[in-house]
Amino acid sequence: MVIMDLGENLRKALAKLTHTTIIDAKTIREFNKEIQKTLIMADVDVTLVLSLTKRIEEKALKSKPPAGVSSKDYITNIVYDELVNLVGKKYEPEFKKQRILLLGLYGSGKTTTSAKLAKFYQNKGLGSGIICCDTTRPAAYEQLKTLAEQANVSFFGIKNETDVKKVVREGLKELKDKPIIICDTGGRSALDDELSNELKIITKEFNPDKKMLVISADIGQVAGRQAEQFNNAIGINGVILTKMDGSSKGGGALSATNAANVNVLFIGNGEKLGNIEPFNPDDYIGGLLGIPNISKLIDTVTNAIKEANLEPEDTNMEKLNFNTFYNQLKALNKMGPLSSVLKMFGAADVPKGMVEQSEDKLKKYKVIIASMTKEERDDDKLLHNNNRIMRIAKGSGTTEKDVRGLLSDFNKMKRSFNMLKNDRNMKRMFPGFN
Repeated sequence: MVIMDLGENLRKALAKLTHTTIIDAKTIREFNKEIQKTLIMADVDVTLVLSLTKRIEEKALKSKPPAGVSSKDYITNIVYDELVNLVGKKYEPEFKKQRILLLGLYGSGKTTTSAKLAKFYQNKGLGSGIICCDTTRPAAYEQLKTLAEQANVSFFGIKNETDVKKVVREGLKELKDKPIIICDTGGRSALDDELSNELKIITKEFNPDKKMLVISADIGQVAGRQAEQFNNAIGINGVILTKMDGSSKGGGALSATNAANVNVLFIGNGEKLGNIEPFNPDDYIGGLLGIPNISKLIDTVTNAIKEANLEPEDTNMEKLNFNTFYNQLKALNKMGPLSSVLKMFGAADVPKGMVEQSEDKLKKYKVIIASMTKEERDDDKLLHNNNRIMRIAKGSGTTEKDVRGLLSDFNKMKRSFNMLKNDRNMKRMFPGFN
């Protein structure tokens, strides 16, 4: 079971409701039973679930939709609002000079999150550096150093040094010119006295502006208790939930931390270093319910183009040829899994097999285009030639059928784009689209 099951089951329950001819008390109660089952399976606390569905029932039956809004749309909006309230508040990061202390137990994804967070702030124009203060886990130094290099952020650590005070002191000197300094700390299997004392020593020396607890979403509602324990022992500003893309218990972790009055600050939603974002409950619930998120899509595309080291003109559809198409494929690869991209379009229910086939096809197309000559990439008409097709297939390790399939899809894309260019409604909606 993966995280999409939560969204899939919620969407099915809403679809069943919206296809019902009459919405009465019986219909609402049956719908609530589906919601209860879905949320409890996602490890949301039973008390929270019952409270939520009771509010849905009361609002749906005791209030009337505003003028011009159908009963079905009104109830969908009630469900949306209640789910948003269940998972917490939006977090808006401060883009200013600051020190951030990351803490957490073994297996939470803390080290990877250090690099992700540093990269996030650096992409916002704030030079970032990481101090490796995990002196207990074997290979922690090497892992964080490698991740920092991949994220293109500064790194400081003292290999085999066990004095955390010394590491922090030297790290602050080394990274003094960096607006953002992130300190990655050691973990344990539980919050014991040893870990608590070590974190207090680091906190005193590092003097952080923010203390963020990293928790894996797959522990579900236990996240709330863990957040409370760390908050009582060390004091935290909020949590970062990792593995939100692959955990069926993400909803449980979010609701539990919210119930414990601890804010979720960031969520990690993939393995790549760019897969971290400030927590936005509207985006999260919207994604579960299949609501398109165009603003997020635009931000993702913009960041992907930067990640791929492309200029805007490199992906300009006005100059659509195999060069620009290849660059678009590179940018798409930086946007994360195709399933995540489709969710931003509101197309969350595309069959998994179809998504995997499409991903395989796009990978194959990149290899085929890489085997073309510069002239062929610039002018696709040159490829109306069997000898060229045979050469490209051989050079790319694919078949002639694969190459012809790419040409066919490319020509369909060109035709579709030309139709959109001449569409008056499109020009009216997007004045710059011509």
